[in-house]
Amino acid sequence: MMKTNYKVIDRDKYYRKGVFRHFSEDCKCSTSITARIDVTELVGYSKKTGTKFYINFLYVLSKVMNSREDYRMGYLWQTDELICYDVINPTQYVFHEDTETCTPVYTEYFENYEKFYASALRDVEEAKKTREYGLDMANHPNWFDASFISWLSYDSLNIELPDGHLYFAPIVNWGKYREENGRLVMPVTVRLNHAIADGYLVANVFRLLKQEIKAFVER
Repeated sequence: MMKTNYKVIDRDKYYRKGVFRHFSEDCKCSTSITARIDVTELVGYSKKTGTKFYINFLYVLSKVMNSREDYRMGYLWQTDELICYDVINPTQYVFHEDTETCTPVYTEYFENYEKFYASALRDVEEAKKTREYGLDMANHPNWFDASFISWLSYDSLNIELPDGHLYFAPIVNWGKYREENGRLVMPVTVRLNHAIADGYLVANVFRLLKQEIKAFVER
């Protein structure tokens, strides 16, 4: 099991301390946004290079979610500590057609694209061999949910967690891309706990995805 590194956030000096107190004590809730992003160039790159669009997007998404501390926050309920992980990794999913069930796949994030791609692909192939659910959150505290809804190009999606549950890891879903006005657009849903993120920080994920996709296909 890989080592998990984090730093403890001083709540008195935390730049969002007022918002954090309100949404972790008075009004515990999450905030989410669904929007369509343009993936035309990323689809073209994937076809040109013979690589999987799904893993390419997973890499870009993981890079975005590691780009600032706000997306790497955590809460240790045992010690009531607000923390920030050095890195967060994606939990992807493999769907089994025969059983109509899925298996969580814990993939390590590497900034090096080639290393990440090979690792993510290998993890998927290994997960195809089992039908176990295999969820192990206790030993994977700094993993965030990255789930592809491959059957639908949806317009809205909502993830509900128990009231008062201070779960700070991002939850990101995306669906099939579709053509609109000659471009390929894909629905993406980003959910974050309101104690550590507001509308700006959630919307910022989409801005960063656009930037990173551009940088990725032009590298």
